[in-house]
Amino acid sequence: MEASHESEAITGAFGTIKSNDSSTRRGFRVRLLTLLAILGPGIIVMVGDNDAGGISTYAQAGQNFGLSLLWVLPLLIPVLIVNQEMVVRLGAVTGVGHGRLIRERYGRFWGSVAIGDLFVLNFLTIATEFIGVNLALSYFHISAWISVPIAGMTLIAMTTSGSFRRWERFMFLFIFANLLVIPLIILSHPSAGQVARHLVTPGVQGGVTSDSVLLIIAIVGTTVAPWQLFFQQSNIIDKKITPRWINYERVDTGIGSVITVVSAVIVVSVVAAAFMGTKLFGNYTDALGVARGLQTHIGSWAGAFFAIILLNASIIGAAAVTLATTYAFGDLGRTHLSLNKGWKDAKGFYGGFSALVLMAAGLVLIPGAPLGLITTTVQALAGLLLPLATVFLLLLCNDAQVLGPWVNRTWLNIVATIIISILVVLSLILMITTVFQGIDVVKLSEYMAGGLAGALVIGGGAWLVFRKPATPISYRGERSDWRMPSLNLMTRPPLLGWRRWTLIGMVGYLVLSVVLLVVKAFQIG
Repeated sequence: MEASHESEAITGAFGTIKSNDSSTRRGFRVRLLTLLAILGPGIIVMVGDNDAGGISTYAQAGQNFGLSLLWVLPLLIPVLIVNQEMVVRLGAVTGVGHGRLIRERYGRFWGSVAIGDLFVLNFLTIATEFIGVNLALSYFHISAWISVPIAGMTLIAMTTSGSFRRWERFMFLFIFANLLVIPLIILSHPSAGQVARHLVTPGVQGGVTSDSVLLIIAIVGTTVAPWQLFFQQSNIIDKKITPRWINYERVDTGIGSVITVVSAVIVVSVVAAAFMGTKLFGNYTDALGVARGLQTHIGSWAGAFFAIILLNASIIGAAAVTLATTYAFGDLGRTHLSLNKGWKDAKGFYGGFSALVLMAAGLVLIPGAPLGLITTTVQALAGLLLPLATVFLLLLCNDAQVLGPWVNRTWLNIVATIIISILVVLSLILMITTVFQGIDVVKLSEYMAGGLAGALVIGGGAWLVFRKPATPISYRGERSDWRMPSLNLMTRPPLLGWRRWTLIGMVGYLVLSVVLLVVKAFQIG
C-alpha cells in the first residue's frame, strides 16, 4: 500500500480515535465524538478560502451593489461540496498528495505544470494575505513594518510546533474569532426579510454591467480556488484519515462549505446595510475604506470588528495557502511531509514554509511594490490554474486503479462536468477581460454561455450514443478496507478516447492562457 497511516491514531483538535479502534459507531454520542475527532480539514479549507481577498470581494459586493448579488452565494455550496468531496476520497483512499497523483498518472510534464503554476499563484496569494494584514492593522494605526513581520512570525510559530493537533487548535482559534460577525450584525441590523429575498431572487442593482459581471466572477473565483484541492487532500493524509472515516470527513466538508457561505452572506449584508443611502455607496476603494466607512456610519466598534475579521481571514488564508504549497512540493519530490514532525526531522518542510512566508511578507514591505498589480495577477493566474486542477481532479476520480470501488458514479460525473465547464468559462472570461480591459464583458459572457450550452448538449448527445457500459470493479472484502496499491505497481491509464481529447483540450487551453498572459505582460511593459 502507498499510504502507511492505516494503523495510526487520528489526533484532532477535539478528540482522538485510537489506532486499534475497530468498533462499530452506534448511537448519537459515539458518532458525535467521532465527528469531533475528524473535524478539521474540511472546515479549515473552506474557511481558509474566505481570506483577505474573499472578505474584500464580499465587502465590495455589498458596498457597490447592496444585497442584489446575494443569490450568487448559495449556488456555491454544491460547487464547493462536489469538488472537495472528490478530494476527500482521493486523500483517504490513496494516501498520496494531489500533485504526486497527477505526476505519476499523467507524466512529469503535467505534474510540473500543475505544481509550478500552483507555486507562483500561491506565493502571490500569500502576498495578498499580508496586504490584508497591513490594511487591517492600519485601521488601528499600526505600521506595516510592525504588523507584517509579527504576522509572519506568528504563522511560522504556529506551524512549526511539531504537532498536528496543536496546529489544528491554532487554526480553530482563528476560525472561532470569525464569530465577531455576530456583533456586526447586531450593530448594522440588516433587514432579515430583504436578505432572504435576495438570496433566492437573481438580479443586479442598476442592471447587468461589465462591473457587475466581473464581480460575480470574482465572487465565484475567490470561493473556489486551486489550492483547496492540494491542501485538503494532503491535510487528510497528514491527519491519518482512511476510507473508514470518509462519511465523517464529508460532513466536515459540508459544514465548512455552509460556514463559508453564511459568513460571506453576513459580510455582504452588513456592508450593504451600512452604506445604502450614503455617499459611499457604489464607491468601493479597499477593505480599509470599508472599515473606516463602518466606523463613520455605524460606530467605532463596527469598524474595529471588521478590521479584526479581515486580519483573522488573512492569517487563516496565509496559513492554509502556504501549507498547501509546501505539501505540493513534497509531492513533487515524492517526500511524505507531516506537521507531526519537528524541525529536526523535517527541516526542508518547515524551511520551505518559512521561506515562503518571509518572501511574501518581504514583497509587501518593498517600498513602491506594485500591490495592485499583484492582486490583478493573482486573479489571472487563478483563472489559469483552476480549470487545469479541476479537470485532473475529475480524471483521477474516474481512474479505477487509483480509487477502485470509490470511483465517481455516473450522476456525479455529469454534475462535476457541468460545474467544471462553468468554472472553465468563468475563468476564461476573467482572464480575457484582465488582458483586454475595454472588452464588452456582458456580450462576451453571453457568447461564451451560449457556446458552453451548445458544447454540453453536443457532448452529452455524443456520450449517450457512443458510451460503453462500465466494467464492474471487483474487489474483495469491505469497501472501506480498499486502498490504492503502490504507485510503482500501477500502469499509467492509456491516453485514448475521452482522456486523450481532454488532455488535448487542456494543451490548447494552456497555450491560449500563456498567450493572453504574455500579451498582458507586454501591455504592462
